[in-house]
Amino acid sequence: MGTVERFVRLKAADRSLLLRSVWWLSAARLALWLLPLGMVRRLLAGKLRPPVAPQVSTERIAWAISKARRVVPRATCLPQALAAEALLTRLGHAVELRIGVMKTEHDALVAHAWVESGGHVVVGRLDEGLSRYTPLPPLPGARS
Repeated sequence: MGTVERFVRLKAADRSLLLRSVWWLSAARLALWLLPLGMVRRLLAGKLRPPVAPQVSTERIAWAISKARRVVPRATCLPQALAAEALLTRLGHAVELRIGVMKTEHDALVAHAWVESGGHVVVGRLDEGLSRYTPLPPLPGARS
């Protein structure tokens, strides 16, 4: 079964979520190419809305971002985290964007971005574990 067939067979709500994920991930990727991180976060945050009861689970949002990253070129951890932050916030979830750093055995500095909601990593899990990364202080303007 092809990609288009699988997409068409999804429930309408999942198709909508997947399309929104591709949109936000593409927007984040393009914006990061052109603008500094702080400005990108402000643009993606949009106008703050009153809190709403979550309508889509964090698991479905994680699923949608993982699928969307397959069709958005160079959708590394930071664009994924920014897209997830925008979606989670808009869909009524408390969210925290995290960035951590670590040194490799060759003294290279490596960074990784992830998103947490309700104390759980939603987007950005690593097979080798996030415990190897030293989290940086929360970014200004972080929404929770």
